[in-house]
Amino acid sequence: GTAFVRRQPVGVLLGIMPWNYPYYQVARFAAPNLALGNTIVLKHASQCPESSAALQQLFTDAGLPEGCYVNVHATGEQIGRAIADPRVQGVSFTGSERAGAEVAEKAGRSLKKVVLELGGSDPFIVLSTDDLDATVQAAVEARFENAGQACNAGKRFIVAEDIYDAFLDKFTKKVLALTDGLAPLSSVAAAEYVEEQVERAVDEGATFVSARQREGAYFPPGVLTDLSPASPSAAEELFGPVATVYRVASEDEAVELANATPYGLGSYVFTTDAEQALRVADRIEAGMVFINGVGLEGAELPFGGVKLSGFGRELGRAGIDEFANKKLIRTART
Repeated sequence: GTAFVRRQPVGVLLGIMPWNYPYYQVARFAAPNLALGNTIVLKHASQCPESSAALQQLFTDAGLPEGCYVNVHATGEQIGRAIADPRVQGVSFTGSERAGAEVAEKAGRSLKKVVLELGGSDPFIVLSTDDLDATVQAAVEARFENAGQACNAGKRFIVAEDIYDAFLDKFTKKVLALTDGLAPLSSVAAAEYVEEQVERAVDEGATFVSARQREGAYFPPGVLTDLSPASPSAAEELFGPVATVYRVASEDEAVELANATPYGLGSYVFTTDAEQALRVADRIEAGMVFINGVGLEGAELPFGGVKLSGFGRELGRAGIDEFANKKLIRTART
């Protein structure tokens, strides 16, 4: 007899995508699933309707059959009905944990598969380095890409005490120098919310350094220090150009602080000790760990998190398997 597994498409998938990476996020979800044979119904963020239209045209120009990828512009109530529609076999959502929980609840009533890619408060751990300037540059890139509006950005910088002062000095100088090259946030409301978060952190004992004041949707890059890990602000995701820097006395303290968050999307570990790097990586509660580098994601690698950062994976073989019926076919001996 023989036995094998066939991966087959499950059917129509509903994708609910965010505004912060309006092309990449959609491609990350849609391309692997279209290749598998699933049909995509895409509800993009209301802030970027032209991006969704352009993507649909790209797929059409590439020769995708009509109806395999369809944009919809819908209200939250209409999307709720779409999730419940028996023609929809799965849902992929990228956004906040509150909205993700609502999507999962609605899909769960019909026992539909869901992939959730939610928020993050990624730790960036620096235990040792033989090139402090390069490590600082990597930290700046990890935090301030897209004006800090990225779920998998490094947000909490956890630095060994023997290099903390030198790291903080170089890092702060580079951050303040970003003032002339950083884009505004997505809206005035978004900038106001980041400002409120920073003010709460300062009220809880933190120190905030920035080169200027907020102007409309523009929030200047800045650095928070002296924030107690036990303070309420330490548990929040800062979705903007603000980095929080902590001093730690040991590897154990670094790991404990890294895990002291409800989120578990990505993380970064910088050290000159290869064994330590893997040891720390194994202990971090996250879906992804990047060692001694940033921007290491790839289309062939799974992307996703744990805890309140969601569940399921995009990209790579794991991403394709999320919405595939892995059908066992077994024949008897003859």
